[in-house]
Order: sequence, then structure tokens, then C-alpha cells
Amino acid sequence: MSDSKKLKLGMVGGGRDASIGAVHRCAAWLDGLYDLTAGALSSTPEKAKASGNDLGLANDRNYGSWEEMLEKESSRPEGERIDTVSIVTPNHMHFPVAKAFVEAGFNVICDKPLVHTSAQAEELVSLVEKQGTVFAVTYNYTGYPMVKQARQMIRESALGEIRKVIVEYNQDWLATKLEDQGAKQAEWRTDPKRSGIAGAVGDIGSHAENLVSTMTGLEIAALCADVSTYVKGRLLDDDANLLVRYRSGAKGVMFASQISSGEENDLRIRVYGEKASLTWHQENPNYLRFKQLGQPEQLLKRGNGYLCEAAQRASRIPPGHPEAFIEAFANVYRNAGHSILALKEGRVPDEFESDYPTVADGARGVRFIEKTIESGKSSEKWIKV
Repeated sequence: MSDSKKLKLGMVGGGRDASIGAVHRCAAWLDGLYDLTAGALSSTPEKAKASGNDLGLANDRNYGSWEEMLEKESSRPEGERIDTVSIVTPNHMHFPVAKAFVEAGFNVICDKPLVHTSAQAEELVSLVEKQGTVFAVTYNYTGYPMVKQARQMIRESALGEIRKVIVEYNQDWLATKLEDQGAKQAEWRTDPKRSGIAGAVGDIGSHAENLVSTMTGLEIAALCADVSTYVKGRLLDDDANLLVRYRSGAKGVMFASQISSGEENDLRIRVYGEKASLTWHQENPNYLRFKQLGQPEQLLKRGNGYLCEAAQRASRIPPGHPEAFIEAFANVYRNAGHSILALKEGRVPDEFESDYPTVADGARGVRFIEKTIESGKSSEKWIKV
């Protein structure tokens, strides 16, 4: 794609010392769809400008604040201003930034969890519907080819009626009080003012909920949560265990932990149907295990021609070559970008272009977080969702 046809990307957050900003930029660059054109890369104007200089932003589009970026980009002619903004700030800034840019008619790509409250989430859903813009939420694990393959097999009833789902997300990086040791990520993720009402539930539990929803289409009817804070003095949860009842009648077990010693990024899911089951593990993401009643286990591998079209589109390199986190992130950016281009061309995005987590998915995730924390604090354990 020529530079003149690339989507002009603005970024809020993600500057020096940020852990996730570089991941988002790599994902945006991978398919050549975006050009990082503008940025307000830190909450501190001096640091924002320095971060923009690091990335070679033009002086007149290297902004000291997101408010300045919104004002200046909105005043530019439509063909010159940014096409979309990527929001990679701590959670508490998602809502004001996203709301302001959506109201101004910009497309948005926002990190998860979407916002702090369901009221904020519903307001964003309504605004996006009113504006008709693209709003993607970077639940990046939905971008893995074998997640898309599992989704297609479940849609085609390869498993039969779903009976049980077990999803777990285990980490150990907060097994000690890292927030007291100058670790920036730990500081804000354990701070209720910036992270919201939840710690591990919001940070990684939201990924677990979204993975189940994306892969199976199941909707939560009620949940029973045991939410804990193991590290003394910590203000938010660092471990949660849930029982889940789905509207279809299926049952689920879900747990999210950031104090599981020895674990790095252990996200895995098992889906059991009346005829077969599927297992996927994020730390070994290029394989999907399919087990049918009375049949030998099958190992499905990324990049092969027998996979569904969505899985093949999500694969970039030949079979046997590891493909993972950045590429999955890039699939969210790519599909959101193709949807933006479709709207610019005056047409409705097709099923593959629109295959990314939306603002509605983000809103559902916020409701899940709220209900999990509500259940964890309540003596009436089963909470309707």
C-alpha cells in the first residue's frame, strides 16, 4: 500500500517506559495499513514530546496532550487528519479519550478493559452506533488463527451441543508486592483510581471471558465468584475463581490468577461438547487439539490448507514457523483497518474485515468484571448477569 493510501494513525499513551505501546505499533505496522502520523504519547507533555521525537513524529503532530491532538487533528481537512486513534493508556483514561474522539467522528482502537463502569461502556456503545464509526477493542487473543479455527468448528457443530467450558489464565508477576518496588505497570494495575474496581479480574479475567465468548458464542446467565487478594496491603484482587452458568444450559469454570508461582502467561481453554472437545493453549498457540468420542485425538496445525478461511487469513507464514503474539495483535489492527477503509469506500465491511472485538464486546467485558467483583463481595453467591 502506498504511503498516500495508508491509514493515518494517532496514538494516545504508549511512550517511553510503556510496556504495551510498542506492541500496538508493531501490530499496526505489520501489514503496512497504517502510518503513525500523530501522537500524545504520555500524560506528561515533556515526556510525550520526547517519546514522539524517539519515533520520528513531525513536530506539528507531536502533541503534549491528547486534548491538543484532538483539537488540532479535528481542525485539519478530512483527508489530512488522522483516520483512527489508538488508546494505550492506563484504564482510567480510556473513557474520556475514547468518548471525545468518537464524538468528533474518529475511529478508535482501544486497549482492554474498555472502561471502568458499565454506564460508561453503554454510553460508548450508543455513541459509536450514532456516529457509525469503527471501534475495536484489542482482545488480542481473538486474533490467533487456531482460535478462529475453534470458533468455526463450534459453529459447525463439530463438538455437538456445548456442555462445559474450562478457561484459565495464570501468571505470577504479582506474586510479590511489586507495586512497592518502582514497577510502573504494577503500580497502576493495582491502583483502584487507575485500574478500576478489579485487579486480576479486569486485567486477565476479562481476556478469559472474551475468549469463551469469541470461541463458543455462549452468553453468561449467572456466575459465582470467589475473589481474593493474597498479597498483604494490595488494594485490588490478585486471584479469582468462578463457576459460570450459561444461557444455553452449559456450565463453566473460570479462573484468573496473578500470584500463581512459576507461571508466565498461561492462558488455556477446554470446550466440551456432547460429541467432542477442543483444547487451545496460548503458550503453544499454533496447535488445536480435537478429541472425538471413541476416536483418535487430532492435532490441527496453523498455516495448513485444511483450516477454515478465517484461520488461513489470520496466518502469515508457512506451517512450522512459530507465529504468535504480535501477529495476533496485528490481526485485530488489520481487520479494523480494512473496516475503516471499507467505510471510506462507502461500503459495508464483509465478515472477514469485521472480524475483530468491538465496543459491544468491550461493554460485555465491563459488565462481567462488575458482576464478578459483586459476587466476590456478596454472601448471595449466584449473581445474574
